[in-house]
Amino acid sequence: MEASELGFDPEALREKYRAERDKRLRADGNQQYQEVVGDFSHYVDDPYIESKIEREPLQDTVEVIIVGGGFGGLIAGARLREAGIESIRVIEKGGDFGGTWYWNRYPGAACDVESYIYLPLCEELDFVPKKKYTHAPEILEHSKNIGKKYDLYRDACFQTEVTGMSWQEEEKLWLVSTNRDDAMRARFVVMSNGPLNRPKLPGIPGISDYKGHTFHTSRWDYDYTGGGPEGNLEKLKDKTIGIIGTGATAVQCVPHLGASAKQLYVFQRTPSSIDVRNNRPTDLEWAASLKPGWHKERMENFNTLTSGGIVEEDLIKDGWTEIIRNLISMTNYRGQNLEPREIARLMELADFQKMEKVRSRAQEIVDDPETAESLKPYYRQFCKRPCFHDEYLPTFNRDNVQLVDTDGKGVDAITEKGIVANGEEFKVDCIIFATGFEVGTEYTRRSGYDLVGKNGQTLSKKWADGLRTFHGMHTHGFPNLFNIGTAQGGFTTNFPHSMDEQSQHIAYIVSECLSGNVREIEASKEAEDAWVEEIISFARIGERFQAECTPGYYNNEGQPNPKSVQSQSYGKGPNAFFKKLKAWREDGNMPGMNQRSA
Repeated sequence: MEASELGFDPEALREKYRAERDKRLRADGNQQYQEVVGDFSHYVDDPYIESKIEREPLQDTVEVIIVGGGFGGLIAGARLREAGIESIRVIEKGGDFGGTWYWNRYPGAACDVESYIYLPLCEELDFVPKKKYTHAPEILEHSKNIGKKYDLYRDACFQTEVTGMSWQEEEKLWLVSTNRDDAMRARFVVMSNGPLNRPKLPGIPGISDYKGHTFHTSRWDYDYTGGGPEGNLEKLKDKTIGIIGTGATAVQCVPHLGASAKQLYVFQRTPSSIDVRNNRPTDLEWAASLKPGWHKERMENFNTLTSGGIVEEDLIKDGWTEIIRNLISMTNYRGQNLEPREIARLMELADFQKMEKVRSRAQEIVDDPETAESLKPYYRQFCKRPCFHDEYLPTFNRDNVQLVDTDGKGVDAITEKGIVANGEEFKVDCIIFATGFEVGTEYTRRSGYDLVGKNGQTLSKKWADGLRTFHGMHTHGFPNLFNIGTAQGGFTTNFPHSMDEQSQHIAYIVSECLSGNVREIEASKEAEDAWVEEIISFARIGERFQAECTPGYYNNEGQPNPKSVQSQSYGKGPNAFFKKLKAWREDGNMPGMNQRSA
């Protein structure tokens, strides 16, 4: 197709994308962020605790310890319960279940994937969310309800952080120590620390000099702002606010800040892609018509489409799945036997088409032409996690809201009184950091502890030259240990779907071990080596795409390296990965796992 037919010039867009990427490349990569320790440790304090949960240190033994009480930990606990495992303990830093949704209570917080597939275990709880994209309070409540249904509160340890974990060879148990002086033991450990659990701060010069009020969006300070998750931040009516960051969190909370603050400055390094949200209440008649199996069917439909596959019907019909619909309508792709290179070219054209629509939307909505241009994202759709919102762009039409676009450079400095960007100081009463969570840093740094496996080997040393697992869940030298995550596993836009598939797999293994009197199960070195090679071989296919993307947590802040390639998800896509796990279970012999009886 010619540029005149497409409505855009593909080569001109490629050049524009490269230029926008290049101006944002930084030599310090992930090191540009400040770790929340020492003088910054208060940014991870829990503002939602009314009082500390008092308990005596535990020195008992359980069958399974799950580290993390978010969706991953809850789903794992649920599937283990369904497999007949009674002795389960969840260790969670927060004061309740919820994980991300325990911490993220900022105004406007909501899921960005359709709630009917994002919320796990909907059928099991006979639950349909109130909206197509439900807000944080309902998600948190659903998390608690999972804990209640599967009796996970019974032995849970809240307000507790793991500080160490070591394999006890003689006992064939894991010894888990915590900040509450616990010394618990477990036959199996499931680590579900989560990909987004540790807030990060930008390493801006002078960040410690500021004399005003500050907080991170993952610890929203309603005592300062007033209001609640629905907005109405009445205490900001005489305040000048600066928010640093324009990712998914900022997109959701900026409209509420703009509606309440005397003055709001939004500091932007890279604009987000802002597509139509079109949220709406759940159709009760539709909800009543759902047949058994609807939840899994809908998850798989979405997963296929967002992975580039073709289905007969798009059940979700939103911005996430639109790019595939574009591809089909543009090329009559269905049923054609196309070469991979041609498919990649057509996908790029469909992506250009989609992003041109997103950029046009910014131009149509935002009154000031310069601001509108600054809000246009120039990168492929999946270089950064797409955002969907109907109030974010109109917020910049308010007289009290100013976008401070740094043209890819970021904020220059922070002073005692405000924020310096583009050489200008903006005096503010409060700085809000919407700077996300650590992703590309070392696993042990994000988890807050190291693991000691067989023969005294630490996980940090084992993974020093890159991640090494079997199926993304097992590591040679660390028996009876399971990890829930996307690295070397099945990456899905809908994270809980992958968590559920992994949890079912883990529950199967644990159940088989208990019923078969298997005391120790561990990935063989051969299976691990083969899996790592398979991950690397497929990951190389996507290396060019990631290298061409604007910097972000998807591509290690623009610094792809052999270690990051090794940490990629399964290259054939999540559906293929889930099928591989299912076939492995159906084999019945747990190939690639060394088993030792009691």
